[in-house]
Amino acid sequence: MKEYYIPETHPQSDPRNCICGAHYRITLLTEKLARLEYSEDGVFEDGPTQVVWNRDFPPVEYTVKRDKTGIVVRTSRLQIQYDEQPFSPQGLSITLHGFNEAHRGGWHYGDKAEDLKGTARTLDEVDGDNVTLESGLVSRGGFAVLDDSHSLLLTKDGWLAPRKAGVQDLYFFGYGPDYLEAVQDFYRLSGPAPMLPRYALGNWWSRYYPYSAQSYLELMDRFEKEEMPFTVGVLDMDWHLVDIDPKYGSGWTGFTWNRDLFPDPEGLLRTLHEKGLRVTLNLHPADGIRAYEEAYPVLAEHMQVDTQNGDPVNFDPCDPDFLQYYYEDVLHPLEAQGVDFWWIDWQQGTKTRMAGLDPLWVLNHYGYLDTGRDGKRSLNLSRYAGPGSHRYPLGFSGDTIVTWESLAFQPYFTATASNIGYCWWSHDIGGHMQGYKDDELMARWTQYGVFSPIMRLHSSCSEFYGKEPWRYKAETAAAMKDALQLRHKMLPYLYTMNHRCYADRVPLVLPLYYGAPEEAERYRYPNEYYFGSELLVAPITTPRIKGLNAAKEKVYLPAGLWYDIFENRAYRGGRAVTVYRPLDKVPVFAKAGAILPFTDEIDPNHAVGNPDQLHLYVYLGADGAFTLYEDDNETCRYQTEDGALTPMTLTDGEQTVFRVGPARGETRWLPAQRRYKLDFVGCRDCTGELSVCVDGQPVTFDAVYDESTRTLCVELEAVPVSAELTVSLGAHAAAPGNDVQGEVFRFLDQAEIDFPSKDRIYATVCAQPDSGTALSDLFALDLPEDLYGALSELLTAY
Repeated sequence: MKEYYIPETHPQSDPRNCICGAHYRITLLTEKLARLEYSEDGVFEDGPTQVVWNRDFPPVEYTVKRDKTGIVVRTSRLQIQYDEQPFSPQGLSITLHGFNEAHRGGWHYGDKAEDLKGTARTLDEVDGDNVTLESGLVSRGGFAVLDDSHSLLLTKDGWLAPRKAGVQDLYFFGYGPDYLEAVQDFYRLSGPAPMLPRYALGNWWSRYYPYSAQSYLELMDRFEKEEMPFTVGVLDMDWHLVDIDPKYGSGWTGFTWNRDLFPDPEGLLRTLHEKGLRVTLNLHPADGIRAYEEAYPVLAEHMQVDTQNGDPVNFDPCDPDFLQYYYEDVLHPLEAQGVDFWWIDWQQGTKTRMAGLDPLWVLNHYGYLDTGRDGKRSLNLSRYAGPGSHRYPLGFSGDTIVTWESLAFQPYFTATASNIGYCWWSHDIGGHMQGYKDDELMARWTQYGVFSPIMRLHSSCSEFYGKEPWRYKAETAAAMKDALQLRHKMLPYLYTMNHRCYADRVPLVLPLYYGAPEEAERYRYPNEYYFGSELLVAPITTPRIKGLNAAKEKVYLPAGLWYDIFENRAYRGGRAVTVYRPLDKVPVFAKAGAILPFTDEIDPNHAVGNPDQLHLYVYLGADGAFTLYEDDNETCRYQTEDGALTPMTLTDGEQTVFRVGPARGETRWLPAQRRYKLDFVGCRDCTGELSVCVDGQPVTFDAVYDESTRTLCVELEAVPVSAELTVSLGAHAAAPGNDVQGEVFRFLDQAEIDFPSKDRIYATVCAQPDSGTALSDLFALDLPEDLYGALSELLTAY
């Protein structure tokens, strides 16, 4: 196979980490990760597999003791007892030590780890949580086992070979409560999650619908007019011929443009690129390439198929020659026209004529390597094909049902996938089919999409399934527009987290329990998750409460000071809180010390370049630091270069000082100067003592203070990226707190409840400056449960 189909692997273990017998080999990859092999002929596998690409780990300190019962291998965290016979529950066991009591469990061969689950191949036709998740790599018992005995081998020429029958090849993860470390070492073992091109992190427009070139461009023009930024345009299967002669079979598979709808494909793709969009086409390749396809003559010649009889070129994922010509003869000409990447919509099962070879894995692996052949950053949109699939982003989760239950499952599903390192799920935001129309559901799903790995609106072909915001009621349309704009404004933050996932091996989305695995409380909030280094998210997945015009969600706030990023409301952490949010708000919290680099630019072209303006949200109450990462956004230089790094630090002590820059590294990818808008949240009014300097020299600025949200906004122009920006806020600028009376008034003003109740509640709150006393007095009014709950949140937030 061609060189670009041969990935870089390092499968050979350091011999110093190996303990060998006549029929077994134990390899210590880390003090917590052990490979356990058994082979009757004493021959062991040192090559890469479909799952494992790297076993070249540093030396591990360990001891070995032998006696008549077998061997005992001990690291600082594991003790392996083995009788040197075929693996059995009696003869092979591992005990964890060095952890607390809850994670000192033991494992005997064959034990099923009660892990915290991983992910699933697809959510096709799933309504709610009626899907079984595969195993992950972390558990509350402290261990998990990855069985690699049946995955195929990668050969030196880039193809695949079967494993020898009867061997056992297990990886024991004994990480106790160190969940993130387990996932990070899995990335080391199987290969990193590569960076996505920047455009993939923006908004995607997708719909299974027979657009024409004209109607598609008119839609993109409408989005632009409505200031709804999109960075990826998806053309589902109607881009190709579908109404074909029945003698060829179904039109589900296709590779030839429908020129009745798209008379000038190159012109369409060029125009979409000029609008700042990248384009993917949908593929259902199972039926192969048939005689009516434009690519058929050259492919049939290469594959020596009889063209006189019009014999099809069958799709054969077990033939490396077919795969090479499939890419070269069928897909590369379409890419030359301007197609940027492929949506691989494989739904035809897991079997091939090569035992153990899943055709989905073939399409993901070779398709990803093929699109990166010219040095550009690869991208697939395809279903999950087992452990190691994180190497081939993105994940297409399939055709879900349009219900509240489907939405309610997706936050848990997405976060839990990180337990097997699968970090870039893309869902059909809004749901794909069946179900019902519910404007509020659409708004909440769109908001969830903003705080999920990929924001891709999608739906089926019914005329009634459209996801255009203007097809919904005004309040829903406004909420959807706000969400689309917010996602685009978040690109600087998201792109930095994209690099963090690759370089530091930390998925964008992590379950709440990763923050403190030993806190039992955290496991009770399956839909709450970390979104990058700075945010904690708890999506709304239920309708609003009648009369209150707000939906509720119970969240857990870890210890410390937190701020709701939509309201700038301060919250005390270390407790569970039931929060209430109107249609245009979602519970998203930034910790004190957090620094959020956003931009106010919504031009889709800024998903390819780097922005000229940054809007930084700085949350006072603790020291903080953030390093903004930027690069060329589309090539693989990130693998060998450091990118452009802009440090940001908040010192929140006796003097409160915020610094930005200077940028270092590959700064050629940055604009020469940047405009800044800085929001200091949880701040007293320090406009009178505020100073702003660039490289130590005072500069002019505008500053406005909002008393109701305790936010100081500072704006300044044209700061060189090579300079250091210093903002001094004076002594003890942090002053977190809330305008309780104002918030209670605004909540009551919009609530659809009786006026006498509003008057009594507001008078009670105003009469008692102490929130605890006010809450007690409100309890005596015998208010409805959720009305009292909403008021309780406002009164006790901080």
